[in-house]
Amino acid sequence: MIKQRTLKKVFSTVGIGLHSGRKVRLTLRPAPPDTGLVFTRIDLKPPVAIKAEPERVNDTRMATTLDKDGARIATIEHLMSALSGLAIDNCYIDVDAPEIPIMDGSGSTFVFLIRAAGIEEQDAPRKFVRVKKNVSIHVGDKWASLEPYDGYKLSFAIDFGHPAIDETAQFVEVDFNKENYIESVSHARTFGFVNDLEMLWGMGLAQGGTLDNAIVLDDFHVLNPDGLRSQDEFAKHKLLDAMGDLYVLGHPLVAHYRAFKSGHEINNKLLRALLANPENWEFVEYQDEHTAPKAFTALAAGVCLPAAATLMFFQGSGKFGHCFL
Repeated sequence: MIKQRTLKKVFSTVGIGLHSGRKVRLTLRPAPPDTGLVFTRIDLKPPVAIKAEPERVNDTRMATTLDKDGARIATIEHLMSALSGLAIDNCYIDVDAPEIPIMDGSGSTFVFLIRAAGIEEQDAPRKFVRVKKNVSIHVGDKWASLEPYDGYKLSFAIDFGHPAIDETAQFVEVDFNKENYIESVSHARTFGFVNDLEMLWGMGLAQGGTLDNAIVLDDFHVLNPDGLRSQDEFAKHKLLDAMGDLYVLGHPLVAHYRAFKSGHEINNKLLRALLANPENWEFVEYQDEHTAPKAFTALAAGVCLPAAATLMFFQGSGKFGHCFL
């Protein structure tokens, strides 16, 4: 049986909010089976808990933001992507600010912290949402779709019309039947443009953005001294974001996600369109791990490692470091 998973122990970290620029303390705690992913603003009195669900996403400007009774938690997508990639079903996520810290701008720091804390299987079957019919959302020339597929695959195409981005891969595809999140996706950092900064600052956004937590571009070049981590980093980050946005569903998808120039808004609309018609999807469980798609086995999810395994992870400089679990 493919089982639900949570953390083995509590961990905390401190980082900077990308949009607020404020120091943020983040704590992740184990949670019982069928809890889901529950964010809590512990700085509010009383604290406000918000379960990750599509209908709780009410702001998608530059980030995915959960909202409940006026309490907001923004920039959840990178953490959600890591939780998806490491197959974490149940977790309490406490934060003392209205934003998740940006860390190095990718999912790799969250991967490192989660794996250092350990991952534990629970005595309950993992519940998957299997897509039965094609569902799509189009906004102008941008679009995203979910299609039936025996596993989990994401395909993403970008088109920014920027010289430095145009020189890199414009299309990426990751099939988790064949690849894993840590090696194929987690390293890709968020990116932004110098010309957009004044507008973003006026909106109260990007207050904490630096060359240590984002790829920054002028009209022609990448400004980061170390350059890119991979030739497909821009497109891979959009795919990373999509993984986080889709995991707001609260369950892993059995589907093929395809997108062109999609973003947080379209991704959330896609989830809502999927759920709007019960004929589009169904819950499934895999009682026999050996007959399940490889994307959903513990090995493919990258969570079953020896206790003393060496974890390679990206640091803010883009260089590799080691940590022994």
